[in-house]
Amino acid sequence: MMSKENTIKIFEQKQVRTHWDEEQEKWYFSIVDIIAVLTNSPNPRKYWSVLKTRLKKEGSELTTNCSQLKMQSSDGKLYKTDVADTEQLFRLIQSIPSPKAEPFKVWLAQIASERLDEMQDPELSIDRALEQYMRLGYSENWINQRLKSIEIRKELTDEWKKLGLKEGVQFATLTDIITKAWSGKTTKEYKILKGLKKENLRDNMTNTELILNMLAEASTKDISQAENPLTFEQSAKVAHRGGKIAGDARKALEKQTGKKVVTALNEKTALKEIETKQIENKTPKDK
Repeated sequence: MMSKENTIKIFEQKQVRTHWDEEQEKWYFSIVDIIAVLTNSPNPRKYWSVLKTRLKKEGSELTTNCSQLKMQSSDGKLYKTDVADTEQLFRLIQSIPSPKAEPFKVWLAQIASERLDEMQDPELSIDRALEQYMRLGYSENWINQRLKSIEIRKELTDEWKKLGLKEGVQFATLTDIITKAWSGKTTKEYKILKGLKKENLRDNMTNTELILNMLAEASTKDISQAENPLTFEQSAKVAHRGGKIAGDARKALEKQTGKKVVTALNEKTALKEIETKQIENKTPKDK
């Protein structure tokens, strides 16, 4: 049975009804709420009706592919309403002239699906990444590691593409093998530990986790280049070996420190804990 989570997201003090589909791991958003945010229309339902008619005439697939879900209305009752996933919303926003379009895309990217992350995520632009991570409060050291991890990830995916591996399922499977081999958890288990849904896992790693993840992916790429695997099965074995190199490093570090590397912490919460401890440990200056 598909589990559901209906929540209210807030953009500039305006409510946007959302639905989390656990089975598809995908957010759905109320289209009329999005239109209300972007247009300030006194009648967003009418606006959507007119826009939908125009899009149909233009042959847009958006109007035929959007779904309906029951969402709570202002009277407290559930009514069917048109919803769109984040990829569909990205297309819809392009059809609505609004000065709020760009800030809304940034807001949406923070809670959206991985597909929209690929379109809007800082990974598409190093300069944008630096600015966004700084704005989100990450440390300069973490940002440097994160940007390096983007470069290493691209080198690995370029290697996979060269071998003829398919983006999507095969890339995700190989990534899962690497993650499991170094962290002891699948990507999904890792996200659950950190309390994530569609947020980017790497954006929620600590500095040490990022470094070990980079070691795992760089090792996988280097082994792959040295051995040139011919099949997906061979690449899967390479992915496990590459991940295990970082896994062995993780275990050695944990043995030396007595602390787990893979935890529910992310870099920002880790920094806050450090700052709190520093404040607690401060003693009054001698008069």
